[in-house]
Amino acid sequence: MTRKQRRLTLIGSGLAVLAIAVGLILGALRQSIVFFNSPSDILEQHVSAGSRIRVGGLVQTGSIERSPDLNIRFEVTDGKSSIPVAYHGIVPDLFREGQGVVIEGKMGPGGVFQADTVLAKHDERYMPKEVVEALKKSGRWQEGEAASK
Repeated sequence: MTRKQRRLTLIGSGLAVLAIAVGLILGALRQSIVFFNSPSDILEQHVSAGSRIRVGGLVQTGSIERSPDLNIRFEVTDGKSSIPVAYHGIVPDLFREGQGVVIEGKMGPGGVFQADTVLAKHDERYMPKEVVEALKKSGRWQEGEAASK
């Protein structure tokens, strides 16, 4: 093999490794760019049991059921669809009906989301952009709603 052929082989191999690395990085970023999915997105995508995801929306009014052993069941809705959620632990102080919430966990058998983390909005005027967009799509969002709370 001549010197020129070795150099071209080395450059070609380096470019191939670089292309693979860039592809892997972009694939990982694409998955992490979505902060959460709405209940409608989850139901449309037919998420399989055991899939780890984040779900965002509002706590459905009248859906909170607490037990003395720190188990809590509630539903998260985007106004169009809702998903039942089971959680064991202490929820944030701002957690309540009608509250914006993001939950992390796995889809369990029977369509019940098994949450291991519950995040409530941190400020009375704040609502994640994605939740606002999901509420606007479902027709439940009213301009100025976040400011009036």
